[in-house]
Amino acid sequence: MASTLTLEKTSFLISERDHKSCSSSCEEIKMKKKKRTSSSSTKDSNKLDLVDYASLPNFLKHNEFILSYYRSEWPIKQTLLSIFSIHNETLNIWTHLIGFVIFLTLTTYAMSIVPLNTTPTSSLTQETNLTTTPLTSYFSLNLSDQVISNQEVSQPITRWPFYAYMCGAMFCLLMSSACHLLSCHSEHTCYVMLRLDYAGISGLIVTSFYPLVYYSFACHPLIRDLYLCSITVFGIATIFASLIPVFETPEFRIVRAGLFVCMALSGLVPIIHKLMAFGDRPEALVTASAGDDGCFLSLGVIVYATRVPERWMPGRFDLAGHSHQLFHVLVIAGAYTHYLAGLVYLRWREIEGC
Repeated sequence: MASTLTLEKTSFLISERDHKSCSSSCEEIKMKKKKRTSSSSTKDSNKLDLVDYASLPNFLKHNEFILSYYRSEWPIKQTLLSIFSIHNETLNIWTHLIGFVIFLTLTTYAMSIVPLNTTPTSSLTQETNLTTTPLTSYFSLNLSDQVISNQEVSQPITRWPFYAYMCGAMFCLLMSSACHLLSCHSEHTCYVMLRLDYAGISGLIVTSFYPLVYYSFACHPLIRDLYLCSITVFGIATIFASLIPVFETPEFRIVRAGLFVCMALSGLVPIIHKLMAFGDRPEALVTASAGDDGCFLSLGVIVYATRVPERWMPGRFDLAGHSHQLFHVLVIAGAYTHYLAGLVYLRWREIEGC
């Protein structure tokens, strides 16, 4: 009897000890899980914080004079939503996104006043909208003294150079905005978006010469096609050069700017040719407007390459007023000026044909 009681007591003690041991182990496991969850949530929270320049991975280090408010390797969802938050790319995103909307609106309006297929005769039988539209009043030409032939011209006026430029401008602005929004997600995303951004810049420069060259030399197809092919090949070569990884490094900032400037300066050849061939015509004065476009873009490239004003006061212009934002505004100003000039080139051929 005594031995039976002893065995029962021993079994009870062992059972109680095992229960306590199990409870202790369960508590430890729960604590570890809680700690891991807390650590993970803190890590995620920290990952979505804005960081300073020193904390960035190398692929996001582009301007050492902008010291803070960086997004670094954010998840794609938070990266997309950051378009509505404040950081040092906010104005870069919105300046060109608004510019894209402006040019989309201008393209839609231009299509309403510039039919896709119109012969010079059909335009002359009625007062053309291009003459009276407020968009071209800035470049209004005195055509009252010109003698306009009423003979039938069967060849319709080609619209594609003008609309190619509009598409080039919209592509550039949209890719720029997307690049500034998404590049912080990952190194691969940054690489891809920068290449699209460079392609957009090249596309804008190349297509900006299409209306000028095509309509100026519409009656000289050999010269016209030679200029168009040359600037197009130059643009494609620039896009391929941008695929080289070293092209995006901060050390090659001046090289990047110089390459785009050289591509733009190559357009001086047809401009000078145009002035020599049509210097006695009012339309030749529109070259000054194209020059305004070049001045805006050249000033923008200088600001971009020298990184002023943040170079003078690092950290002061992190959110607003730094060089890349100024560059964006100047690009839009130049593109809009070129849009107005393109309408005048188109009206020139609309009235006279070839």
